[in-house]
Amino acid sequence: MREQHEQHAHRFERGTDGPRVILVGMDGSESSMRAAAYAGGLARRQNALLAVVYVQPVLAAGAAFGAPVADTTDEIAEDLISQIREATERLKGIFDVRWEFHTYRGDPYNGLVRAADELKADAVVVGASEQAGHRIIGSVAIRLVKAGRWPVTVVP
Repeated sequence: MREQHEQHAHRFERGTDGPRVILVGMDGSESSMRAAAYAGGLARRQNALLAVVYVQPVLAAGAAFGAPVADTTDEIAEDLISQIREATERLKGIFDVRWEFHTYRGDPYNGLVRAADELKADAVVVGASEQAGHRIIGSVAIRLVKAGRWPVTVVP
């Protein structure tokens, strides 16, 4: 019995001391801002990289009517980057967090999945959906949890 235990003890692989990359999805909503603050705290405590991801929606219907969809979503991305930079400057020397900002195009679920895979995220943090219909048909957060590929934290 002891020999068998020793064989298994040598096979055990230790992981890192915590997550190396924490991904947070942001879209400018209040819940995504709270998710970013929560993820920032996790990243700081774990000394992990905070990967902030904005998924730019592809709105074919809006583009068909001549709406400047790409310009609008680019403005949202630039505004999010600006807000993150301001927050990190205010907290510099108090709470230092390593972070990167990434944009992906597509629907939020597939964009976050692609980002988590490409950035090798160890954890995903998202805000709870603020749309009432998502309680019935399911939100991005629920779909990420059901995917079962990373620990997912949903911030209210």
